[in-house]
Amino acid sequence: MSDRYEQGLKVRRTVLGDAHVERAEASKTDLDAPFQTLITEGAWGTVWASDGISARERSMLTLALLAALGNFEEIAMHIRATARTGASKQDVLEAFQHVAIYAGVPRANQALKIAKDTYAEMEQEDTQR
Repeated sequence: MSDRYEQGLKVRRTVLGDAHVERAEASKTDLDAPFQTLITEGAWGTVWASDGISARERSMLTLALLAALGNFEEIAMHIRATARTGASKQDVLEAFQHVAIYAGVPRANQALKIAKDTYAEMEQEDTQR
C-alpha cells in the first residue's frame, strides 16, 4: 500500500478508533476494496491528515456538512469521534445551529436528534465500564 494509505489508516484509527477501523477492514470485499482505498487515501490520508486546521475544527465541519447535505447515516460515527477530536457538545451544537440557518431547520433538527441519542449511548457505555 501507498504511504498516503498508511497515513490515512493511522489518522482514521486516531479519529474513529481501532474497533471501527477493524470492523470496516474485516467487512471489506473485492467489490468495495477500491472504494475503501479511495476514502482511506483521500479523506483520511489527505484531508484529515492535513495540519491546516485542527481535528476539532475538522470534526465540526464534517458534522455540519453531513447534516447540511442530509447524510445522516454517518453522523453518529462522527459524534463518537468527537471524544477523540476534542469537539465538545457545545461545538457540535454550534455547528448544527449554523446548519439550521444556512441549510435548514429540519436537517439540523434531525442531526441534533442523532447527536443526543449517540451521546446518551456513549454515556451509558461509559457507566457500564
